[in-house]
Amino acid sequence: MEVIYLLILLLVGAGLTYFSGDKAASRVALLISTVAFGYSLYLVSLHYGGQLPENIHFDWISKPSIGFDLRLDGLGLLMLVLTTTLLPLIVASGIETKFANAKSLYALVLLMAFAMCGTFVASNGLLYYIFWEVALIPIYFIALIWGSGDAEERKKQVVKFFIYTFAGSLFMLVGFVYLYGKAGSLLLTDLYNLELSYNEQLLVFGGFFLAYAIKIPLIPFHTWQANVYQKAPAMGTMLLSGIMLKMGLYSVIRWQIPISPDASKELMPYLVWIGIAGVIYGSIVALRQRDVKKLLAYSSLAHVGLIAAGFYGLTTDGITSGIIQMFGHGLVVVGVFFAVEVIERRYHTRAISELGGIRAQAVKFASAFLIVTLASVALPGTVNFVGEFGLLFSLSTQNVWFAVVGGLTIVLGAYYMLKMYQQVMLGEANKKPFADLTVTESLIFGALAAVIFFFGIYPQPINDLIAPAVNEIIAQISTN
Repeated sequence: MEVIYLLILLLVGAGLTYFSGDKAASRVALLISTVAFGYSLYLVSLHYGGQLPENIHFDWISKPSIGFDLRLDGLGLLMLVLTTTLLPLIVASGIETKFANAKSLYALVLLMAFAMCGTFVASNGLLYYIFWEVALIPIYFIALIWGSGDAEERKKQVVKFFIYTFAGSLFMLVGFVYLYGKAGSLLLTDLYNLELSYNEQLLVFGGFFLAYAIKIPLIPFHTWQANVYQKAPAMGTMLLSGIMLKMGLYSVIRWQIPISPDASKELMPYLVWIGIAGVIYGSIVALRQRDVKKLLAYSSLAHVGLIAAGFYGLTTDGITSGIIQMFGHGLVVVGVFFAVEVIERRYHTRAISELGGIRAQAVKFASAFLIVTLASVALPGTVNFVGEFGLLFSLSTQNVWFAVVGGLTIVLGAYYMLKMYQQVMLGEANKKPFADLTVTESLIFGALAAVIFFFGIYPQPINDLIAPAVNEIIAQISTN
């Protein structure tokens, strides 16, 4: 029952935040998100103490036979920890910004967190699909109403994102309908035990792939990403990049690969190259960007492409390292997008050509931005190094060219990220004044840096937490 209380906390918290009014909404949301973080750590302690039930079932729908089924193994628990770690930081990042109708904004943030957490623990296909779709609704309004830039252009990009993502999800729903017809159930364990022919697996795999490739995103399904990241408010961008795209990556190894293992093995080389293509494409396009937020959007595209390649490589090392990198990417990408928000608050611009010389006025901010920048390029000692090194090693065991080409993410990433830092932060002092970090901003960067370095130096807790789930996925692949 324990995980249900976390979902209830976030759902009820969204309502309380809305009814608290505009002045108190940010603080109420911060309190609730902080309590959610503390509760997720409590769940971790129960998990290690062997007191946490892994499967929860309630009767829900009789015809068709659908239960309210939740499953909280180490993989799902890690995703809850990532979500609830980032949530209070994302909420806190907006406290110093005045938003119109703030109560609705913060309520939508908590509602989105509720749906994303539900996606990570649902073990019934229909329930999972409902959480998946509900998560899309809050971010649609967050980006549409509180985003930046021309209103008509923003509306065009956000509506494209919504339709594109929703349409992809319908193919996943078709896959679930087919699976229910074969198994008479949508319970995850029943779907794992279902014996499908290769052609049937290919059909299901394809339906799931469209939904996940758009959400992650993988090329050529990425066209919504950079523009929506650019148009969304900072909190929306951090929710999208830090947590929401992880729904797609998580679902690849929780639902897609184990249900259709033969199709996954047959298509493995092509899928890995699709992921690696995202690495190259994202890096090259990032080099040409003049808007720092858009540069970081394409950088994120490159990093998640490498994670997807590791997952589709179907090895224990690849999946384990991909999960670690997924966790690290969430932390780091929130850090770099928050750094952009700090700059935009002071200068009201994201154009690289209009920046420069900030370090001379704001040493604390320059140091914080440098930390998340170096973490983004997988500096040894950061959690991203652990993930990327493991991913490249796993790919090299499959095909050395996977690792050689995929490794360009480190080389190119180091070039465009350090060049960006040089152009934005270094040089003679900017003529416009730049206030150094506030207490709230310092706490956000400090918390992110602490987690990034802790798991970069000592990743064993993550390995121990996810090992049983990874072994289950590998066993499911190997037995088919």
